Amino acid sequence: MYDLNYWQRKAAELTFPDRAMIGGHLVPAASGATFDAVNPANQQLLAKVASCAETDVDRAVASARQAFEQGPWARMAPAERKRVLLRLAELMLAHREELALLESLNMGKPVMDALNIDVPGAAHVFAWYAEALDKLYDQVAPTARNAVATITREAIGVVAAVVPWNFPLDMAAWKLAPALAAGNSVVLKPAEQSPLSALRLAQLALEAGLPEGVLNVVPGLGETAGRALGLHPDVDCLVFTGSTQVGKYFMQYSAQSNLKQVWLECGGKSPNLVFDDCGDLDLAAEKAAFGIFFNQGEFCSANSRLYVQRSIHDAFVERLVAKARHWYPGDPLAPASHAGAIVDGEQTARIMAAIARGREEGASLVCGGRQLSFNGSSNFIEPTIFTGVRPGSALAREEIFGPVLAVMAFDTEEQAIQLANDSIYGLAASVWSDDLNRVHRVARQLKVGSVSVNTVDALDVITPFGGYKQSGFGRDLSLHAFDKYTQLKTTWIQLRGV
Repeated sequence: MYDLNYWQRKAAELTFPDRAMIGGHLVPAASGATFDAVNPANQQLLAKVASCAETDVDRAVASARQAFEQGPWARMAPAERKRVLLRLAELMLAHREELALLESLNMGKPVMDALNIDVPGAAHVFAWYAEALDKLYDQVAPTARNAVATITREAIGVVAAVVPWNFPLDMAAWKLAPALAAGNSVVLKPAEQSPLSALRLAQLALEAGLPEGVLNVVPGLGETAGRALGLHPDVDCLVFTGSTQVGKYFMQYSAQSNLKQVWLECGGKSPNLVFDDCGDLDLAAEKAAFGIFFNQGEFCSANSRLYVQRSIHDAFVERLVAKARHWYPGDPLAPASHAGAIVDGEQTARIMAAIARGREEGASLVCGGRQLSFNGSSNFIEPTIFTGVRPGSALAREEIFGPVLAVMAFDTEEQAIQLANDSIYGLAASVWSDDLNRVHRVARQLKVGSVSVNTVDALDVITPFGGYKQSGFGRDLSLHAFDKYTQLKTTWIQLRGV
């Protein structure tokens, strides 16, 4: 059914959302300003999208506040909120091809990945939190007989969610689903590089029965719309996924305004440790390639540092280079493409500069390293592997956010742990070994939020995801995500005559 012609035809029929969603209405920016949404795979203009600024953010926050304080959503029985969110999940799947195209055309990822991974994954997150919300119980404290003390979770109020461009729909779902399930109102700011699927999602939410004003979407630039949300005195909580530097800005904005809660999932430079007692080096090489080249390497938990025990280093690198060929980029609308375009020219230049720096630092380029052009766009980069990388070099320490892997050898378990932890980041790690004692021992010593054993980047809505150190704090996914979107209230009732 799916071939290049099919997707090209569907793309030609597509209507691109280009206005903000505020108070349940599609509106232009108050100033009339727009920014270009461009397809990075061919440089063609998709839409001129409303560029929201402070005035628009004020309107969106006011709408969210009114919906929270006066509207029905926060007061609905959990079963009613559940029904709406389940309906939204159903609508997302019903519009699966449309949403997949918006993801692919807007940020360059292979459309088949968006169709088979991103869209169903985001819908599943909404369905999971919908099913979870009427199964959460409050508590009664163990008081003396003459008192009753209840501990209840309450929605925090108005949540600002600022999400990145690499997984636009998934990251929106990770924030929106638990926030809405808890009864909050939300103002979502998608990345300016990829706002289209978030705007369409807001329309589907209204169709599902979400009351007007509960979900507002303000596309715009980080320095305008993002900053305005961070400084807004009527935002109760801000959640963010993106770079560590921007995460620090939001911490500053909170201190400068109303001390709103800020929860951050920031950058990463995740280590992948392969020990010589790994029984399936072919699988480890396949997963190591996936862990850095999937989604063009544009994901925060990418296993971008590979540490291989010296006794198997050369044989493993040979396998790895062979596996990298699978990730050669191509037209994102071609079903055979496993990698697509980098999101824009700025990010492409940043990645190519990192590759050039790796060469200057003396690392050995054993695979890739070239910038490619297709269909009038040069936003394509070969899967790139360096060996002989010095642990203190920029290639080993700085997040690149692209298909670039730094390979280093180690001799002992203790050295592997030390090298893996020698980073400002602590988002994720992978460990390959058939020794159960070793993987337990190593996993306990790695200073990261998630450790994947004999696989890479294992995540599911049932388990929490987040980082240590400058990778941030707070957790997405699982029931633990509700901690960010609720606050605890103690009600103490003193009884008489008991």
